[in-house]
Amino acid sequence: MPTPPSSSSAWQARQALGARLGELRQDAGLTGRALAQLCGWHESKVSRIEHARTAPSAEDIRAWCEHCGRPGEIGELTTFLRTVEDMFVEWRRMERTGLRRAQEAVLPLWERTRVFRAYSSWLIPGAVQTSAYTTAVLRAIAVRRELPDDVEAAAAVRTDRLRLLREGDHRFGVLIEESVLRNVIGGPEVMAGQLGHLITVASLPSVSLGIIPMGLDRDAAWPVEDFWIFDDRQVNVELVSGWLTLTQPREIAMYGKTFTALSEIAVRGAAARALITAAIGTLG
Repeated sequence: MPTPPSSSSAWQARQALGARLGELRQDAGLTGRALAQLCGWHESKVSRIEHARTAPSAEDIRAWCEHCGRPGEIGELTTFLRTVEDMFVEWRRMERTGLRRAQEAVLPLWERTRVFRAYSSWLIPGAVQTSAYTTAVLRAIAVRRELPDDVEAAAAVRTDRLRLLREGDHRFGVLIEESVLRNVIGGPEVMAGQLGHLITVASLPSVSLGIIPMGLDRDAAWPVEDFWIFDDRQVNVELVSGWLTLTQPREIAMYGKTFTALSEIAVRGAAARALITAAIGTLG
């Protein structure tokens, strides 16, 4: 499967895996053609794997390591392969049976996470959506991607997930750009209800809502892609073509630093309510 350019982290991880396999081959004193012959492959396969044009399978990695005299590397490289495979998930694969199962799939992650950090530059994040807003978003997705129509069931799953705002010791840090308040989703009535809901949920002890005003000198705190940080264990990034999952500590730290920088220029409390109220006013 070709990797879209926007999934750069997944692409870089595949490149790193190919480079490591290339090092094992070179250390063994084997040419690419010689290794391919030992493994019973077409002679171009080794080059394609090393240059990240073809993703190896777990069986490929096993054969590679054994013929390079490095069987001790099999476990680590196979684990890394699974990480690379999990990093980028095409929407078509995630939603092949509809949206409901895609919503159900992330529920265990939400339930075990204690500290959520979400940033959005184009939609109200799912954690603070109303049922009507969620339905409008999912319906638009289903139409655009030509998916089976299970929108009502999918919206019900996501709405039920919002009980976590009031249950247990979950904490939600939500940052949105002010422009998100002006993006009308589902029509004026649905959007007005959503904006009013933002004011309500911002008063919950479990929620910290920050809004980044338009017109600021952004310096280094630029708008970026929508992302979620689940504790300090995982980052999910929403792309046009898929869902990127990051688990490397260095990358998680980068998103944590970005969230902090964006949080520092956001307004909260009365100032945030004023921006929301102003957005409601533009709906007529």
